[in-house]
Amino acid sequence: MTDNNNETIKRQHTPEFKTTVAVELIKELDTLSKIASKYGIHPTQARRWREIALEALKNTFTGKPPDAILAERDKQISELTRLIGQKEIELDWMKKKVGLFSH
Repeated sequence: MTDNNNETIKRQHTPEFKTTVAVELIKELDTLSKIASKYGIHPTQARRWREIALEALKNTFTGKPPDAILAERDKQISELTRLIGQKEIELDWMKKKVGLFSH
């Protein structure tokens, strides 16, 4: 969908709409492509909603409250971000050392 300036306009879907699509996909009564076409969304988006719904459903039965699950995920993200930063520093150091020997 575009406007007069040829800019892409993102459609906003309600949580109810996303849930309806995800439930239909989980039921697997039709193919992902057909369901996505039926609701006028891209199959990749439909697949993403299904995966989000399945992950949320799985987390429902862990016995952990939703806040604990989010806190755990945030902790994992922080740790991964820290590790990436550390690896970037190490890589920069190695590039400098290799650069010293290449002259």
